[in-house]
Amino acid sequence: MATSQNSSGPPDLDSSSPSDQSACSRSSNRSLRVAEIERRKNEAEDPFVLALKYFSDVEAGTPVTGNDDVERNLVAVERVAYSKGLPPEAISIMLEFAMSLRMGTSPCVRVLKCLIPATVVPQEAVVRAVVWLCVGKIPLSTQVLFIKWVLTMFDMIDAKDQLHSIYGFLFSFVTEENLVCVVMILLHLRLFRVRKLLDLQSKMGRQPFLMHLLSLYKVFCPELVTLSLPSRMKAGFRNHNSQWKSALIAVQKKNSFQVTSSVSLTVRLKDKTNPRKRKHNHLEVPALSSAVNTQTNPSSSRKLVPLVQLHSFSLLLENLHHIELPAQMGSLLGSSLALQYLDCVQDESAFLRLNFWLGHALHEEFLFCSSGVSQNSEEVLQFLDRLLSSQHFLQEGFSSTEAFLYKFLNIWDGSLLRPQILGMLSNIPVVPSSCIRQLLFEPLMQLFFTSTLFFKCGLIECLNSMLLKWLTWHSVYALEDGLDISLNSHTSINMTLSGFKDSLMELVHFVGRLASVGLQIEGCHSLLLSFILDFYETVCDMFLKYGLPLVVMPPAGVFYPALFATDPVSVDRLAHIMYRYKVNLMSAKTQEKQTEQAFHISRQTYREFNHYLVVMVNCLWNSKMFQPGMGVEMEEELLVSSKVPQYWSSFDFIHHPAFLSYAVDFHHKVGHPKPWGWYLEYLYAQGFEGLKQFVQSNISRRSTAGDGQGDGLSADQR
Repeated sequence: MATSQNSSGPPDLDSSSPSDQSACSRSSNRSLRVAEIERRKNEAEDPFVLALKYFSDVEAGTPVTGNDDVERNLVAVERVAYSKGLPPEAISIMLEFAMSLRMGTSPCVRVLKCLIPATVVPQEAVVRAVVWLCVGKIPLSTQVLFIKWVLTMFDMIDAKDQLHSIYGFLFSFVTEENLVCVVMILLHLRLFRVRKLLDLQSKMGRQPFLMHLLSLYKVFCPELVTLSLPSRMKAGFRNHNSQWKSALIAVQKKNSFQVTSSVSLTVRLKDKTNPRKRKHNHLEVPALSSAVNTQTNPSSSRKLVPLVQLHSFSLLLENLHHIELPAQMGSLLGSSLALQYLDCVQDESAFLRLNFWLGHALHEEFLFCSSGVSQNSEEVLQFLDRLLSSQHFLQEGFSSTEAFLYKFLNIWDGSLLRPQILGMLSNIPVVPSSCIRQLLFEPLMQLFFTSTLFFKCGLIECLNSMLLKWLTWHSVYALEDGLDISLNSHTSINMTLSGFKDSLMELVHFVGRLASVGLQIEGCHSLLLSFILDFYETVCDMFLKYGLPLVVMPPAGVFYPALFATDPVSVDRLAHIMYRYKVNLMSAKTQEKQTEQAFHISRQTYREFNHYLVVMVNCLWNSKMFQPGMGVEMEEELLVSSKVPQYWSSFDFIHHPAFLSYAVDFHHKVGHPKPWGWYLEYLYAQGFEGLKQFVQSNISRRSTAGDGQGDGLSADQR
């Protein structure tokens, strides 16, 4: 028996008989059935489910007064709506109940106010509700409330294609309610009924809602809207209701659900815990999304590819002529591929739409808002930085930014968002000389003379960047005949070459006036002088580097402070600038002799250059300071009374305050007198390339500068 038991081995714990498996299966099925019965029982007892069933099955004509069932079920729906939000099925049921007026108009308003979605709003429910509007039984106040609800929940509607198809139906409500205009704006104007709007405008006058819709139509079809519209129009209507919006935000926080907004002018509510937060926010760049449902319409003969579906530059090139622009053009600022599309295609309608959105956002946030703009607002900084990044990518500014700046400069204090404002200012295109003084120079001059040193430096740097961009536009977009130049690549605005030169001369002369007075105010500060010399390093090379037939000399208020500066870098840079002026003038004079169509340099320009050249040579080389005709003259008695020995050599290469330390160091190293050329080589070895270029091109060992009063370059003969 023992052997038999051992041979049989231990029992198999994993094996079971068929009867045991059948029993386990029956037990499992019974548990599922019990759970399902319990779930159905709970659902049947759930007040919210019972309430939905009640409003779905209630018959038309059921009285409301004295009906406790209506109150009990409506309270159950409201409790869920304000705590967790209503699911899509509940939204459909309750919206159908309210708009069909089964129990009259009294519960309709209450139901609409509690339609807070938990996730999305079914498009079919909205379309069916719109259909009920044509019945004519719904009171006007209830229609208005429904339209407001649609505006507030527009971002949460799961699709928009059917709403696009009933655009013409919504258009018929323009005469009844201005809020419908907002819906049509959000639907991106699939059809244009300009004539009807103009007729309504002539009958009803300048109504705000009609004017705003006409302004948007004018962006898309400027040839149809001949009516002159005011440049400043405050918002005529809002696209949200504060009570619904606050309830929706509370539900989203509880459900941890974040809605991605596709509306360009997104509005956030004021945060009650932060009194400094702005009530309205127009500076949020919307997410890149398709204008219609992303599913391709099979009946469409032309297949469009939404820009949001492209993720590489190669795909962009493959579908370059079949791209569907996004729903909100402001979203282009947040996509490098979208900016590449704008740069490649140069779609003028796309630029018009983008400028419309951008102009509205800037005006509403900075000009029309009475509470002001916070300089430390992270949202504002992010928006402006993104705008600047987009402009740098496109290498040109937006026309809406230009129009905004012309107005904003008149109220700007010079400190609010200074880097961003100056960055945008440097990107504006060429301004005609007839209006550049009023638009730019007058407000900037007031700011310059009343601001700090650092603002003065920043403004000079901004104007230098503006000049560089204007010169670059000229060299890139100048036409072959040299007569007309296009101001920017996506418009047809042209300016004659003479007009462009006039604007450029106005800018250079304006900076010269600012620099001369600014150096006097700031005591010839070396930092300000450095930025001014940066500007004139650009000016001196306009002919050779940018092909512009124009030479403008710096004013005396810039030349002499740079020549008598106490730091050697400024004197060295002035020498380099004078050397580049000579190279440009000689090249222009050579072309003038060789070709008949070359531009002519005025005698006054040559006289100014030769005068500066004589002053520098006599001052630095010939030790003939304070001589008659030098531009800086002092009475002999005053110079003698100063008791400065050999005052006429006070500003040569040895005694000049900027180079005195180098002369002392050279004397200590050498120890005994050495030839003049040794000292010059010592200065060159210190990195003063500008002095080297100036001396080698203008001075010979046996020469000095002549009077240089002719129309040619001076010959420097001793």
